[in-house]
Amino acid sequence: MKPVLLVLVFLSEEHRALVAERFDMIYAPNAQLGADRSNGEAQIAARGHEIEVVLTNGTNGLLASEIDRLPKLRLISTVGVGYENVAVARAKELGIPVSNAAGTNDDAVADHAMMLLLAAVRRLPFLNTGVRNGLWRDDIPRPPQVSFRRLGILGMGAIGKKVARRAQGFHMEIGYHNRKRRDDVDFTYFEDLASLAQWSDFLVVAAPGGAATYHIINRAIIDALGPQGVLVNIARGTLVDTEAVAAALRDGRLHAAALDVYENEPTPPAPLLEFDNAVLTPHIAGISPQAIDASVRKFLENADCFFAGKPLVTPVY
Repeated sequence: MKPVLLVLVFLSEEHRALVAERFDMIYAPNAQLGADRSNGEAQIAARGHEIEVVLTNGTNGLLASEIDRLPKLRLISTVGVGYENVAVARAKELGIPVSNAAGTNDDAVADHAMMLLLAAVRRLPFLNTGVRNGLWRDDIPRPPQVSFRRLGILGMGAIGKKVARRAQGFHMEIGYHNRKRRDDVDFTYFEDLASLAQWSDFLVVAAPGGAATYHIINRAIIDALGPQGVLVNIARGTLVDTEAVAAALRDGRLHAAALDVYENEPTPPAPLLEFDNAVLTPHIAGISPQAIDASVRKFLENADCFFAGKPLVTPVY
């Protein structure tokens, strides 16, 4: 008999078929990135006594109250790296392992980060719209270049390191702030974020979400980055104070912002919509056909290991 799996995130038909080969799958993706939990709640109410595995993501998560209603739950997995809304502490209390899909979308996110940086610095949205309305280069100030500038990275994890590697292709000087200095990189380490922001021309946010990093990018950090600075966020929307970014753009205290993630997703960040120097994409950095396929297969790999009594490949704890 196949283990019963509750899937709370969107999967393509192809991946549903792949997963269904190994599981009795209950497919109930939550709407509105988990803001509407009715699909999952209905299935937990109806079949919670059967469910052994849950597949979710960092945004949807799995609440402690939901875990407590799943008496046979044996494994929680996320597609993607994030697990900020999974009640990991409660899972740990109950001895339920948690895994993620670490390493499956790092390249896609790093590619997207560099695209956002280039688009913001070189004013791509403005130029694209302008050309369609008769703009010529002699009519505007010259946009600055990215090469040979200073890039600060908040969070030197797997994605941060891949962003840095790409930035080195542009001959950029790299600095970073992390919970602690890393021994496996030789970039300039800053003990505090404000010092990094003051040193940087551009700042890429690549740190985990959660309460510890809520609004870590605030007015003080933005002011340290300065009026020629560019802020890029490919981490979680909660790390950046949207109102502070909007005020800085309005006052000319920040050159540009480029965000793939923002607060209250999927609702567009209303305070930023008036600015042509705010480049916005719909939380798509880590989504490519290659990355999604790898993340689903990573879940299956973790599940196979779990049911075979082997260590998880990418455990959260």
